[in-house]
Amino acid sequence: MSHFEHSAAFESSPRAPNRREARLDAIRGFLMTLGSASIEDLTAMTGVSRMTVHRDLAKLEQRGVLRRTRGGASVEKSLLFEASVDYRLGLERRAKAALAAHAVTLIEPGQVVLLDDSTTSYTFLRALNPELPVTIASNFLPSINLAASRTNTHVIALGGDYQPSYQAFLGLLTERALSTIHADVLVASASAVQGQNLFQQSQLVISTRRAMVECSATRLLLVDSSKIGHTALYRSGSVEDYDQLIVDNRTDEQDLNSLSKLNVQVHVVRIDEPTLRSDNAVG
Repeated sequence: MSHFEHSAAFESSPRAPNRREARLDAIRGFLMTLGSASIEDLTAMTGVSRMTVHRDLAKLEQRGVLRRTRGGASVEKSLLFEASVDYRLGLERRAKAALAAHAVTLIEPGQVVLLDDSTTSYTFLRALNPELPVTIASNFLPSINLAASRTNTHVIALGGDYQPSYQAFLGLLTERALSTIHADVLVASASAVQGQNLFQQSQLVISTRRAMVECSATRLLLVDSSKIGHTALYRSGSVEDYDQLIVDNRTDEQDLNSLSKLNVQVHVVRIDEPTLRSDNAVG
C-alpha cells in the first residue's frame, strides 16, 4: 500500500484545529517510519500545500519532534521522548485508552494504586471510575491533581525534586517516600521495549521507577505498540519485573510471540473494541 493513500482524511474533518493535530501526528508517524522525507513526500501524504507543510514542520520542530533539513525533515526517535507532557498526552490516544480500559478492570475497591509519571498511567486514572474508593499514590503532578479532585479518592503525593519538563517529582526524596509505603497495584509504562528489556530516554526517572516496582505487590506494565521493538537511551529494567503486560493488537506478531515466552502474563487488547484476548501461556 502506498504511503500516501490516507491523505484524504485531512480534507474531510470539519474542525480545523483537530484536522491540523491529526495531520501533525501523521507527519510524525510518517517520519518515524521512514526516518526522513522531502517536502514533496509530505505534501503528497497530507494533501495540503507546500506552505502548510512548511508551517507544520516548523511547529513540530518547535515541539522538539524533528529537525528541518534542506527540502524536507528528519527525525531521531529519541527526540520523541523529550517532547512535552502535553504533546505526549496526544500521542497514541486510542491505544492508551484501550490499555487503560482493560487495566481498570483489575482494580478493586480499597486498593492502594501507585502510578508512575507516564501519560499512559494518567490515561488509566482518567478511565478509573471516580466513585471507586481507592488510594492513589503518584509522583506525577497531573495525576496528583486529578486524583485530588475526586471525593472518594485518598491521595498520596510523592514529593521530591520537581522536574518541570516531566511535571513529576523525582530523586532521592521521592524514593525515600516510596520506601515507606506498600502499594497493592503499580500501573506503569516505559519509553520503549525491545525483547525483554525496558528503556527510558532519561536516567532521571529510572531509580524512581525501580523503587516503585520494589514497593508494589502487583505490577502492571501498559505499553502501546508504537513503543515495542524500539530502544531508548537507558536500559531501565525488564518486562519480567512486572506481573502483567498489557499491549494493543497492533503489536507485531513476532514481538508478541517473544513477549509471550517471558515470565509475565500478556494481555492483548483491541483498540476501539471492548473485546480482548489474554495470553496465559506463562505465569
